Amino acid sequence: MNKHGTIRVGIGGWTFEPWRGTFFPEKWLKAKELDYAAVKLTAIEVNGTYYSSQKPATFAKWAQAVPDGFVFSLKASRFCTNRKVLAEAGESIERFVGQGITELGDRLGPILWQFMPTKKFDRQDFGAFLTLLPDARDGLSLTHVVDVRHESFRNPEFVALCRAYGVSIVHTHSDEYPQIGDVSGPVSYARLMMTREEEATGYPSAEIDGWVKEARDWAKGETGEAFPLAAPDDTPPPKPRDVFLFYISGAKIRAPHAAMATIARL
Repeated sequence: MNKHGTIRVGIGGWTFEPWRGTFFPEKWLKAKELDYAAVKLTAIEVNGTYYSSQKPATFAKWAQAVPDGFVFSLKASRFCTNRKVLAEAGESIERFVGQGITELGDRLGPILWQFMPTKKFDRQDFGAFLTLLPDARDGLSLTHVVDVRHESFRNPEFVALCRAYGVSIVHTHSDEYPQIGDVSGPVSYARLMMTREEEATGYPSAEIDGWVKEARDWAKGETGEAFPLAAPDDTPPPKPRDVFLFYISGAKIRAPHAAMATIARL
């Protein structure tokens, strides 16, 4: 068995007008923006799937545009998570998973299930939601990560549920949402949301170095030190994990440079 997992680093999406001339060359064809981004980065989190469904041919086209080893993380439909009773999300989950995402093949990475900041932790209802997440589709294994945004999730019972169902907890670097560092599922997944425009690489060089160290620790299966634990008295033994670092939100114009600086150090 490998002593550490694979570390991938990326951004949210690839269509953002201010990136023209700052990330993409000024006259680069818009139709080829994904091709360019996929050479500079190793992963992209797709936000568009949160708002609307896509055609199978679209996922197949994305897969063909990127090199071997590149991975897409897909944000699941808001209709799955933005609801009063999560246990009733089964039909929406099936619709999302069944829209053709497996056309990505080995380019399909984690599915991100993001919850509203107003959604509070309810052990029974959240557990029922996790039972609805499929392990596979069309013979392709599925990996799930949950992005929770209410302080009530800073709870050992939440961590225990995620571990029981093999779901990873998103590590969110933000002042607005709870920062939870506990490891749970098969991957470590961080959303780094505090890039600043005055920094050429979004985060200062020393902080980039810190995320590199953190990613390497997670890849070895260690808990890391960047985020507080919701269940500090229940730390599992180290187990190698694939790692995903996404520079999201904050000063979005700096996100590609933050990701490229991280990849260079790795």
